[in-house]
Amino acid sequence: MSDIQDIQEKIVIFNQERDWDQFHSPENLAKSISIEAGELLECFQWDSSYDRDHVCEELADVMNYCFVMADRLGADIGQIMLDKLRKNENKYPVEKCKGKSLKYDQL
Repeated sequence: MSDIQDIQEKIVIFNQERDWDQFHSPENLAKSISIEAGELLECFQWDSSYDRDHVCEELADVMNYCFVMADRLGADIGQIMLDKLRKNENKYPVEKCKGKSLKYDQL
């Protein structure tokens, strides 16, 4: 079992023990991901300085909900990440985009 699968399993058990699955519809999870992403962004609201520990906690909250969403959808989180990486490799070939921040349709 990969580290990703182990983490996802621990999160699933954590939620099952608390009977929280009843609240974890895909819609609610998408909202929670967005809310937690906003809290992550808030760490950088006024300047470029930040508290690394606080940022990591907020990042973990975002990722936690992403893991729960993947489980709820029956998606292998490692596989969907690799699939998306392959798509991005095609959209952003090194020879066209290296050192550039342009969107793929502007390369």
